[in-house]
Amino acid sequence: MKILFVSLGCDKNRVDTEVMLGMLASRGYSFTDDELEAEAAVVNTCCFINDAKEESINTILELAERRKSGQLKALIVTGCLAQRYQEEIQKEIPEVDEILGISSTDKIIDALDETIKRNKLFTHKNYFDDINRKPIGGLKRVITTGGLFNYLKIAEGCDKRCTYCIIPKVRGSYRSVPMEQLLEDARNLAEAGVTELLLVAQETTLYGTDLYGEKKLPELLNKLCEIEGFKWIRILYCYPEEITEELIQTIKAQPKICHYLDIPIQSGSDRILKKMGRRTNNAEIRALVQHLREEIPDICIRTTLISGFPGETAADHNETYDLVRDLRFDRLGVFTYSQEEDTPAATMPDQVTERVKNTRRNKLMRLQQEIAFEMAEEMVGRTVEAVIEGRITDADDDDGLSYVARTYKDAPDIDGYVFVTGVKRELMTGDYIKVLITGSNEYDLIGEETS
Repeated sequence: MKILFVSLGCDKNRVDTEVMLGMLASRGYSFTDDELEAEAAVVNTCCFINDAKEESINTILELAERRKSGQLKALIVTGCLAQRYQEEIQKEIPEVDEILGISSTDKIIDALDETIKRNKLFTHKNYFDDINRKPIGGLKRVITTGGLFNYLKIAEGCDKRCTYCIIPKVRGSYRSVPMEQLLEDARNLAEAGVTELLLVAQETTLYGTDLYGEKKLPELLNKLCEIEGFKWIRILYCYPEEITEELIQTIKAQPKICHYLDIPIQSGSDRILKKMGRRTNNAEIRALVQHLREEIPDICIRTTLISGFPGETAADHNETYDLVRDLRFDRLGVFTYSQEEDTPAATMPDQVTERVKNTRRNKLMRLQQEIAFEMAEEMVGRTVEAVIEGRITDADDDDGLSYVARTYKDAPDIDGYVFVTGVKRELMTGDYIKVLITGSNEYDLIGEETS
């Protein structure tokens, strides 16, 4: 039987999807991307913000029509939306056969087997284990990233309880995956040809505190660096207040670890940071960034901000603007505040209008655009390592071949590219080469291969 698997949302969801695909493959199921060819469908959903919620619902509704007509023999829904809105899905979309909670994805084989065996429309049986069930690592996965890079989810859930975020209610408290299982998972990925490993969690910096009583991310990184096959190891989702000197020195000392940190700060206003439930402030953020750049001068720092949080004034916004102007982040994304039900922020007074949210977002992004373009120009003349992502087939001429690649400053599917021109030899996707940066085009770089 051919299964259509739709994975929505973040890269942590992608890991869950790949694990479920691995389980189903071991059972003999095969997979298809063609909705018309599929005999059953699984949707791994997201509900982090309203846009993600709408995308998940629309995907389920589209497939529900095929289930209703009998073209699909099973429709299974899992992920964050399933965990959060189980009863609503059952009531409003009865074509969904079974719903799996986020701690029950290992029941995917039972869910599909039983639905198909029943051979009846819409006989529900749901799987919802304890939301704080310990996560399991080291499981065989079906790689969906193309094999060049992949993600290692080192923990599940979150204890921070930021007032705008629903994740702790949906995914539970912070639970680290045992280190031995993570190393097994990483070795499996390396054996499959993955050369760039990205560490993800709701917060990577707290890894190990629940299992071992202390932060174990530096130790995990050191052991991951011992695995042959990995060229780059990249760390995402580092809360600023949890970045230790040991972690900084580990990044500095290990050549495989990219000089790249994703540090979400969300605001530059102390007043708003406090309302958000964040555990840092403007001065600490400035000190951290300065220290990182002193210790690792070529470090690339990515961050995210929320514009229009409840009660945010023009003065608060200006504090954030000044922080971005002064710190000159290498990479930055700005999201307008999304009023999520069941979060403390949703009922806070002084909700900001959509117009003001967007105006403030656009102002921040215009500033960041200027910074990013200037920083791209400053790269000219530097030689950096880059990984080839593909050949530009319509750009070849007598001067050589052209390729698109990424530097250590560019996380896959998030950041920019470097376009390598005039290459005198055939390169393959996944090759690592030295590139002399010769120019820039807005966010992207232009370069040529060098020895």
